[in-house]
This record gives sequence, structure tokens and C-alpha cells, in this order.
Amino acid sequence: MALGSGRKNKGQLIPQAHKALDDMKYEIATEMGLPVFQGSEDYWGNITTRDAGAVGGHMVRKMVAYSQAMMSGQEPGSNNNLG
Repeated sequence: MALGSGRKNKGQLIPQAHKALDDMKYEIATEMGLPVFQGSEDYWGNITTRDAGAVGGHMVRKMVAYSQAMMSGQEPGSNNNLG
């Protein structure tokens, strides 16, 4: 792909990851005390933009920590200097 050409297919790179990401999203939202539940068809209209963004931010932090653990040969989730 040429630099600056953008992705034509805006879908997920790994479609099989959708359920795991969705599960993570709702797990984090629950941990944050947000009143959403899995199966709500992704309607979060009653959630503030700030809270929805915070869920995404926590997701990114967890995915980065997981990737760092995998690249360093540590067990993901062991919290050995991650986070």
C-alpha cells in the first residue's frame, strides 16, 4: 500500500477478534460502573462522550500491555512492570 493511500477496507484487520474486543469493552465499562450491558446493540447514547472515550483508552492500555508482555516473553496479565 502506498503511503497516504489509506485503507480501502475500513473493516477490522482480524474479524475474529470482534467478540473478544466487545467482551473487553463491556468488562471495562462494568469495572468503571457505567450502566451498559452486553447485548445492548452498542447503543451508548446515555453515556457521556468522556466516559465512552475512557473505556476506549482503557482498552488501548490493556492491549499495549498485552503486546509488550508478549514481545518481552512474559506471561500476559502477570503485571510484571506493565501498566
